Amino acid sequence: MPNPRGSSAMVLQPIRNVVSASALYPFKGIYYFCAHHEFWPLFGRRLIPLVVTSIVVLGLLFTFTYLPQVAFLAIFHGPVAWFNAVFLVLGEGQVVIALLFEALLVDETLVNVFDATLIREGQVDLVSPSRILFHDAPNAVKMLGKPTSSAVYSPFSFRQIAEFVLFLPLNLIPIIGTPFFLVLTGARAGPFHHYRYFKLRGLSKKEKKDEIRKRKWKYTWFGTVALVLQLVPVLSMFFLLTTAAGSALWAVKLEEQKRLVEEAPVPPARATDEEAPPAYTDDPI
Repeated sequence: MPNPRGSSAMVLQPIRNVVSASALYPFKGIYYFCAHHEFWPLFGRRLIPLVVTSIVVLGLLFTFTYLPQVAFLAIFHGPVAWFNAVFLVLGEGQVVIALLFEALLVDETLVNVFDATLIREGQVDLVSPSRILFHDAPNAVKMLGKPTSSAVYSPFSFRQIAEFVLFLPLNLIPIIGTPFFLVLTGARAGPFHHYRYFKLRGLSKKEKKDEIRKRKWKYTWFGTVALVLQLVPVLSMFFLLTTAAGSALWAVKLEEQKRLVEEAPVPPARATDEEAPPAYTDDPI
């Protein structure tokens, strides 16, 4: 008699694997970025203006909008309103700061983090057709020259910003509202973190959609964790850069898996034990 508990474990195991595999890459990016000193100047160049921007934006929002939103949420959430209002204000701050980050040309830095990570992990051939590389440079970051084609880490998407704003009211729903908001927004944001990867591979629009469809839940978990990290006050810019390193590490893993599939030997045709019978003939002799 089959064990129902064993059957359910077999069903849940792939789900656990999906979550653990993709959701960890933003954290791997933090460790990777911190462990390799050559990446630090990329953050240092933007550190002061962007930290000041984050402090000013969040300071203004929490000063003028936090208590009114707590009062409004208290109608639906009761005491939990103090907690949920924090996510609501941080979400609003994320929209404003993201727009300002675009204005400060942060996307160029994200491209450099992504490309340098690929190069450091042995994917030079993936990057070299799209930008000039100085192969005698002492590290992967200094190898980066000017791009020879359009270099965008994640294109500005008005639709993504609009959906982010539209989904903010989900935080009004007690208990489950905030997790729903994070997952729905993360599902939209996840694939944008591999826009540069798709561009380097030269994928068509249809091929991109197929790739995203194949890894729909993986991109959802990756995007959700990345979003949560970017909601951390003041450190949102730092986590934006480390997430670019994490998405590049994931791309490296996908490239390695793709190469293993391509290099897998084709099994030889199975030989039959008996020889084929002779052709039929009507000659009785």
